[in-house]
Amino acid sequence: MVSGSTGVRLFSGVLLVKMWVMAGDMRAVDVAVIGVGRMGRLHARIYAQLAEANLVAVVDRDEDHRETVADDHGCMAYADIDTLLAAHPQLAAASIAVPTLHHSTAAEPLLQRGIACLVEKPLALNVVEAGSLADLADQCGAILQVGHTERFNPAVRAVDLLEVTPRFMEVDRVSPMTFRSLDIGVVMDMMIHDLDIVLHFADSPLRDVSAAGVAVLAEHEDVANARLVFDSGCVANLTASRLALKTQRKLRLFSEEAYVSLDYQKRSGVLIRKSGNAVALERVKQQIADGVDLSDLEYADLVRVEQLAMDLPPGHDDPLTAELSSFLGAVRRGGPPDVDARAGCAAIDAAQRVVASLREHHWEGLAQPRV
Repeated sequence: MVSGSTGVRLFSGVLLVKMWVMAGDMRAVDVAVIGVGRMGRLHARIYAQLAEANLVAVVDRDEDHRETVADDHGCMAYADIDTLLAAHPQLAAASIAVPTLHHSTAAEPLLQRGIACLVEKPLALNVVEAGSLADLADQCGAILQVGHTERFNPAVRAVDLLEVTPRFMEVDRVSPMTFRSLDIGVVMDMMIHDLDIVLHFADSPLRDVSAAGVAVLAEHEDVANARLVFDSGCVANLTASRLALKTQRKLRLFSEEAYVSLDYQKRSGVLIRKSGNAVALERVKQQIADGVDLSDLEYADLVRVEQLAMDLPPGHDDPLTAELSSFLGAVRRGGPPDVDARAGCAAIDAAQRVVASLREHHWEGLAQPRV
């Protein structure tokens, strides 16, 4: 095995030379992955496959992890970020997939050099730390994107295209226990995906949060429910659980224009437009007013249901690939990312408010012994 400190790495016995890939007049982005655990390995694999990326190195304290991933993708391997930066002064971008506790430590030296960073969600442990990272990125003129991958789910993108104004949203994200991320509760582990989505769809300041949660297997909550009220009047009800018997990820959105039901897991969705059913609904309203017996009427036959288009761009067959490609696109054009640091801060702020509310929640009757 040829290490990053001794020279050129061989890939499958053949010298790997990754050529510049042109897209218009723009070259492939030199990118590294910091932390190659479960998520970091996925980032490295996708970068190695994307024409717009030039995966130059991976960084991880675990020698076996970094050497294995580097061998798989024909790039260099380093134990720390300082060595990476010394060896690759041309580095333009990096994915940071270390534990949340170390996000700031990993991101700061990169942002200070103007290197674009995609930091896995959540951006930081708390909103103060997240805000400091956002401020640093602004000061250094560096792109900072947050890895809220669900934003790139084709179901979510399909709703974005509808341009509806939500009045009520209901979200369920439940799955069996994986025994990962037990150092944080289900709110920061799972619900934060949906907090980001409802904040994005509501597009209004968060006014009030009330929540309840239960810790069963870990120190932190394993099940949580939250009700969010926005200044616009929109209300969102979110449930997250890592103690379910099966995985389910669904969102239902109600607006004056339409009803939308999404299944994130299946990447499918249905849409019922008010405009497309106005005549039939008006007829029924009149019949109800006239006292007509409609007990034999099938509501499902009354409305016209549309299937939402769930297309991803060619070559981007999963949300993570779409996310990384979007990040690289922001780096290449020098523009803002699709999910910026302020969005990451907002999601953490909402999550902290949910956790604070569930800790303040008062349960009646728990002190009485069973007879």
